[in-house]
Amino acid sequence: MKINMACPSTGMQKVIEIDDEKRLQSLYERRMAQEIDGAIMGEEFDGYIFRISGGNDKQGFPMRQGVLTNTRVRLLMSKGAKAYRPRRVGERKRKSVRGCIVGQDIAVLNLVVTQVGANTVEGLTNDSVPRRLGPKRANNIRKLFNLTKDDDVRKYVIQRAFTSKKGKSRRKAPKIQRLVTPLTLQRKRARKAEKLNSVLRNKEDAAAYKKLIAQRNVEKKETKRSLISKRRSSRKSAKITAEQTK
Repeated sequence: MKINMACPSTGMQKVIEIDDEKRLQSLYERRMAQEIDGAIMGEEFDGYIFRISGGNDKQGFPMRQGVLTNTRVRLLMSKGAKAYRPRRVGERKRKSVRGCIVGQDIAVLNLVVTQVGANTVEGLTNDSVPRRLGPKRANNIRKLFNLTKDDDVRKYVIQRAFTSKKGKSRRKAPKIQRLVTPLTLQRKRARKAEKLNSVLRNKEDAAAYKKLIAQRNVEKKETKRSLISKRRSSRKSAKITAEQTK
C-alpha cells in the first residue's frame, strides 16, 4: 500500500510504500477523519500524528465520507455530489465509490500531518514550499495577515509575476471574494429599496384591481336590473295592446 503524506505547514508531500502486512493491520478498519500514530509508518515518524483524509483502490475509485463500509458501493448521485458532474439539468446517475473504512483493497491512502514530531523527516518537514497562490476570500486574507476590519484588504492581496507568450512581464492578482465596499452596500440598499417598492406597487395594484372588480360588479347589477325592468315594461305593454285589440 502506498501512503501519501502531506504537511500543510510546510506545503510538502511524501509518498512511502509499506508491504509489511503486520504494520498495515493497524490501519485497517480505520475511518476517514480519524487520527493515527505516526509510529505505525516507521521510527522516523515517531511523535507525528496523521489524519486519514481519503484514498482510492487499485481501480481508482475514491473513498467517500459517510459510506460506512470497506467495500465498493454504487450510489445514486445528483448535482452537488462529490465525484460526479451532471451533463444535463436534473440528471442523476449511479456511480461506484468506496466506503470511508480502510480495507485491504486500498492502493493509496492519503494522510495529513496534524502534529509534527521531534524528528525532521526528509521531504516532508525539512524544508518549506511557498504557496503559489494566496487566498481569495477577504476574511481569509485578514486571517493570513492578522488584519482588522478597518484595514484595506486590497493592499495585501498576494500577486504573482509571470511572462506572457509575447514576452511581456505581467503581474496577476486574484479577484477578492466577499469584499464589502461602499459600492456593494449601495447595491444592497438599491436591491432592498426595489423589493420594498415592488411590495408597495403590488399592494396598490391589488387595491386598484379590487376597486375595478367592485365597480364592474355594480355595473353588471345595474345592467341586469335595467334589462329586467325593460322586459317587465314590454310585457305590460304587450298585455295592454292585447286587451285593446279584444
